[in-house]
Amino acid sequence: MSASHSRAWVREAVRIIEADANRSADTHLHVFPLPREWGIDLYLKDESVHPTGSLKHRLARSLLLYGLVNGQIGPETVLIEASSGSTAVSEAYFARMLGLEFVTVVPRSTSKEKVALIEFYGGRCHFVDRPPEIYTEAERLASECNGHYLDQFTYAERATDWRGNNNIAESVFAQLRSERHPVPSWIVVGAGTGGTSATFGRYVRYRRHTTKIAVVDPENSSFYGAWETGAMDYCTGMPSRIEGIGRPRVEPSFVPWVIDEMFQVPDAGSLAAIRVLRERTGHWAGGSTGTNLYGAFQLIARMLAEGRTGSVVTLLCDSGDRYTHTYYDDAWVAAQSLDLAPHRAVVERFLDTGRWLPEP
Repeated sequence: MSASHSRAWVREAVRIIEADANRSADTHLHVFPLPREWGIDLYLKDESVHPTGSLKHRLARSLLLYGLVNGQIGPETVLIEASSGSTAVSEAYFARMLGLEFVTVVPRSTSKEKVALIEFYGGRCHFVDRPPEIYTEAERLASECNGHYLDQFTYAERATDWRGNNNIAESVFAQLRSERHPVPSWIVVGAGTGGTSATFGRYVRYRRHTTKIAVVDPENSSFYGAWETGAMDYCTGMPSRIEGIGRPRVEPSFVPWVIDEMFQVPDAGSLAAIRVLRERTGHWAGGSTGTNLYGAFQLIARMLAEGRTGSVVTLLCDSGDRYTHTYYDDAWVAAQSLDLAPHRAVVERFLDTGRWLPEP
């Protein structure tokens, strides 16, 4: 195909993606019920209502547009990704929209619900037994078929416009304008690629807000160790049980210098938090949302202890219906040797009293 024809195809591809964004309403900002007398409001940015059901819808759109405007994606390009599931679901959606072949490398442990969604949108899953193998296998596939490796773990922080342009940070601050604490004290997010924390961290500095950024990290992940030690080559080499966040290595998109605090969250605490969330609000969320909540609750308890008021924002990353055979399955939880009861007691005691007592 000639260069002029290729440029015409790219223009139409960008229009199609932008039109899809225009058809999609902004995501909701829910209020989590806390005693009003605490003077602290907790908000959940519900990213599960995107067309592909997760926070990764924003990232996938940005990665596709980034590849298009950089001349890396054309009408015959095979798109390749390495993913734990949700990003690949969203990328498969956009690839089908543009008529492109999409292949993703995923760990064999990826929830079958996510695999089914990837295939529903026309994508193909290439499985590996060890999660750290996804990177080299994706590079190999892209090289073999002369395709384009979208590489979310490298390009997440640069593909997203952190100044605004309807990114998630700008959306949150716009939705808070009429609240009693319109500038949040804390924004709490997990790190999968590092792109979300980089976007929020850069945005609040660019807009000169006093908001601080807290990143929560699950067991076995490398991000906390890198932030604590300053060693960007910090590596656990271990997979995370909390899909979507936590990595065996520090990803290139992770920007530790825009983060004010990090927490390590036990996996049992993450799963206990989403079960309490469902009972108290009716919202059914995945494990990464539980990690976010567990960290947000600790920060709110600290604010109460210090006599401070304000607001805290975190993310509802995806829906719990993607994890019916894992996080919401008691047999699966038991097989992982996880005991949710002590962590659940910590969460419920906090919600009843405002105090965060020592964890089990």
